[in-house]
Amino acid sequence: MEDRLDSALTVSGGLDSSAGKAWFSNDRFGMFIHFGLYALAARHEWVQHREEISPEAYAKYFENFDPDLYDPREWARRAREAGMKYVVLTAKHHEGFCLWDSKFTDYKATNTPYGKDLLKPYVEAFRAEGLKVGFYYSLIDWHHQQFPIDGIHPLRNHPDALEMNKSRDVKKYAEYMHNQVRELLTGFGDISVIWFDFSYPKREYKGMPGKGRADWQSEELIGLVRELQPNIIVGDRLDLPTDGNFPKDLATPEQYTPRVAPTINGKPVRWEVCHTFSGSWGYHRDENTWKDAGQLINILIDTVALGGNLLMNVGPTARGTFDKRAVTALETYGEWLRVNGRSIYGAGPSEYQAPAGTRFTQKGNRLYLHLQTWPFRHVHIPGLGRKVKYAQFLHDASEIHWLDPDAEVDSNIGVAVGDGMLTLELPVLKPDVVTPVVELILRD
Repeated sequence: MEDRLDSALTVSGGLDSSAGKAWFSNDRFGMFIHFGLYALAARHEWVQHREEISPEAYAKYFENFDPDLYDPREWARRAREAGMKYVVLTAKHHEGFCLWDSKFTDYKATNTPYGKDLLKPYVEAFRAEGLKVGFYYSLIDWHHQQFPIDGIHPLRNHPDALEMNKSRDVKKYAEYMHNQVRELLTGFGDISVIWFDFSYPKREYKGMPGKGRADWQSEELIGLVRELQPNIIVGDRLDLPTDGNFPKDLATPEQYTPRVAPTINGKPVRWEVCHTFSGSWGYHRDENTWKDAGQLINILIDTVALGGNLLMNVGPTARGTFDKRAVTALETYGEWLRVNGRSIYGAGPSEYQAPAGTRFTQKGNRLYLHLQTWPFRHVHIPGLGRKVKYAQFLHDASEIHWLDPDAEVDSNIGVAVGDGMLTLELPVLKPDVVTPVVELILRD
């Protein structure tokens, strides 16, 4: 992963032109999992890049990789209990290490002290819990001998980098990459999502160009993916031409919640934000900017209110476990969604304007007001006067009273409810819910 925002890409024929992809906008919430050799370093998944670690020095992590407590059934159970509906795991990250028994490399989990394929049991465990399964596959590979050194490669400042590149052939690397994608999309059954990460054609560094569609042979690669898995949803980071011949599935803003929903040429797009519990995607032992409960829940609400999905990341430890901080964050989601899930799953944007400090989502005639900032006693909502037939807190189905334009107002107050205004009357004390939700049932 990298801290950046990709441009939104259009979806041919509308958001759900393919029935096989319609699940995505209903499920709304998924789990990202970044797991690889960098978990041993425990100081960011880009540690090899950041510290300019040579492949020879980085080999110590390969030689000691042994996630003996890896239990994908526990991962899957925790994802389901957190309210997540699909999952994307890093089959290969930028370091080049493969979690499955690929026949095209020796740099894989089966050749480590652990000695076993990690991907097959992952797929089986998450499917058993009812979650859709996806893969992340890095277009970048800092281990492969044919991958040319560039501005983000760990050897970018090596004095012989340009000379070393003379013996590296990106076409041979692209062939390797396509072969591995074929493995992933033929050896594990139906795959719902594939995340390719990422392209950087304009990042020239010390005479070494960046990489994009010509290097990845992106047109051929997307053709292969479509042939093997027609219903798969593909991320937007292949640097494909925007000439209309390559309909795109998914825009992927990263570590960023857009102010408005992404569009391209004025048309809506299917989109998904990806976020981390803290500041790192891979396990980072000493990272301390972990999001609090309110931030976790409100990122989800903000995203769905704009019509997007949230892919929230977990970085397992090198022994294959979710650490306590991650478990606490997952439990925060699970507790909130258990009683407020109606406002998220199958819901999306509303035409009504939410007051300051709140967000609307809507599903049919059910309008959900998320009270992200707890007000004193009243919430005034324009455009809803005379349009609501019942109101209740979602977490306990307790009734909420309201005033509308026809209500009698205490003469001592002397302020009438404005025409078209709905005024909800709330308790002084905030309920014991991270972000309370009011369910408004609209008149037919």
